[in-house]
Amino acid sequence: MILADPRNERALAFAAALSERLPFDRLPPDLRIVLGGDGFLLRSIAEHGLGFVYLGLNAGHLGFLLNEVDEDWDNLVSQIAGGQWREYRFPKLHAVITRQNGETAHDAAVNDVYLERSSGQTAKLSITIDGTLLQRNLTADGIILSTALGSTAYSFSAGGSPVHPELPALLVTPICPHRPKLPPVILPSSVIAEVAVISPVRRPVRAVADGRAVEGVAHVLVRLSEPVVRLAYLKPHDFTRHLVRKLLEP
Repeated sequence: MILADPRNERALAFAAALSERLPFDRLPPDLRIVLGGDGFLLRSIAEHGLGFVYLGLNAGHLGFLLNEVDEDWDNLVSQIAGGQWREYRFPKLHAVITRQNGETAHDAAVNDVYLERSSGQTAKLSITIDGTLLQRNLTADGIILSTALGSTAYSFSAGGSPVHPELPALLVTPICPHRPKLPPVILPSSVIAEVAVISPVRRPVRAVADGRAVEGVAHVLVRLSEPVVRLAYLKPHDFTRHLVRKLLEP
């Protein structure tokens, strides 16, 4: 099955070209070919679930999560139909979000879960890692909790380190910290991170999981968890080279 971003003309053109050429009866039934940008890939995973392998083809801009294509359709079809791709499995984030009224919501994210101020007031946050207080009273615009796979997205823009996607890690990256100047932290994948909002009525905060927002948040618990997200990359694929070329080369 092909999933194409309906708002992306290039993705729709890719979909038309591939639909005419791909032998769908020879493809694995759980393969989903996603055409668009990173955001559309994340939305597709959220909509269709974790029971599929997602092979993303970049029809957007940066496209760190996606395969690059040169529009040599015959070669691309040969690679996909011939199984010239490898499946990688990445952990996702599980978030338990508690609102000011006591309601609890659960969400999952491939890239990141972040808390951000939703008013003109800066947020005041308390951060705990595995029961140990990391910061009692952080004044900032917010904080990002991301996977290694998501480290090249918002976390990187906020000053966090890009991390090799296959490294099992949870990243904690403050957003514009005022005081104290808490640096970005890279933690083992086994940790549980908790963020409590101080004065949530006076200083309201929202939580955002891969672009999906929950308003009026009082507390968020985040951990890496199963089941994993399955992404496919055309051979040969080198994450280190991909990381350097996408983010570090001028």
